Amino acid sequence: MAAVVLVTGGTGLVGKAIEYVIEHEPEGSRFGKRPGEKWIFAGSREADLRQPEETLKLFEKYQPTHVIHLAALVGGLFANRERKMTFLRDNMLINDNVLHTAHIKGTKKVISCLSTCVFPDKVEYPLTEEKVHLGPPHSSNFGYAHAKRMVDVQNHAYKEEFGCNFTSAIPTNVFGPHDNFDLKHAHVMPALIHKCYLAQKNSTPFKVMGDGSPLRQFIYSRDLAKLFIWQMREYESVEPVILSVDENDEISIRDLANSIVKVMNHPDKPEFENELNDNGQDRKPASNAKLMSLIGSDFKFTPFEQALEETVTWFLQNYANARTGQSHA
Repeated sequence: MAAVVLVTGGTGLVGKAIEYVIEHEPEGSRFGKRPGEKWIFAGSREADLRQPEETLKLFEKYQPTHVIHLAALVGGLFANRERKMTFLRDNMLINDNVLHTAHIKGTKKVISCLSTCVFPDKVEYPLTEEKVHLGPPHSSNFGYAHAKRMVDVQNHAYKEEFGCNFTSAIPTNVFGPHDNFDLKHAHVMPALIHKCYLAQKNSTPFKVMGDGSPLRQFIYSRDLAKLFIWQMREYESVEPVILSVDENDEISIRDLANSIVKVMNHPDKPEFENELNDNGQDRKPASNAKLMSLIGSDFKFTPFEQALEETVTWFLQNYANARTGQSHA
């Protein structure tokens, strides 16, 4: 029986990247579409996954054999700070409904997307998969982090009690085409791209919160898409896998802002506001040793500058329809 793969959150950043890879990689290749395989990319307009009835209807409509569960209420540092209870409850409802429905409908495999924010605030670096539950997450996003962390608990419980093949992935900071560039809710890279665009358009300073010192690992959405496809087809453990570039490939927010200026041909340097409270965590390097030992050394990540250029190009070409929070009327 050919696989029917349901991607929840399928119209978002990572869902669109998976769709791109499935369509553009050679059919039958490691990351390409397999003969007879059916892929469904479901967005929030098709089903409100906070509602159990709508979740069940979605599963009954498509009868998926596999689920890549990306759907979530997400946001950047400030959205997480302001709406901790909303992020906790909505994500717990979404995750519980998807996993329970997958269980009762006999879905063969579910991969849920977590985040590095699930890791403890006080922890020895680099982050590795077995450190998820060693202490409380950072206070700035504990609502979202606890909801995501519970997915790992649920996966183990479903496996132990019912034998379900549920697992999870922990990506680092994802970026790429179809990102959310809304300045109120975006993560750091799409927010900076949009800010630089507006500064260039309005001849105003390109201001960056904080002092630019925090370090982050960024993974291109189309690389991450390949890793999700690999995990769906080749990875059979309940234990989560960190999906990331190497820990030595961390980039500072200062270097990121300067790279954006370069790619966008902005004439002025970024201005850092130097408010330390705006920095968030200084760094949270994650090890991809487990991933690379499993997928093989022949897997290559897209060079950062190329991935950033492709993202900026997409943003500029699609500004009228992108998620920017701006009125395009």
